[in-house]
Amino acid sequence: MRKMLIGAVILSLPLAACKKTGDNTYQVQTPTVGTDTHTVTTPSVEMQKDTINTPVIGTKPDTVIIQKPVAGTKKTEVSVPVIKKP
Repeated sequence: MRKMLIGAVILSLPLAACKKTGDNTYQVQTPTVGTDTHTVTTPSVEMQKDTINTPVIGTKPDTVIIQKPVAGTKKTEVSVPVIKKP
């Protein structure tokens, strides 16, 4: 029981060493002989519109009796994430 308690305390220490100091900015304390404090800036993610070609399957009349399958493409607009480094 005592080993589990010590293990839980050791695992929770890295989580307690980080705190948010601003928008996309975290202050991290690293264990050395003392403690060092570093400021880490996380990247920001924005969405951008992009156009891709998607496959389209359809049919086209070949003769009076059958419909012939036809494959083609069409342009489709999608949103993609863009990561901007600090």
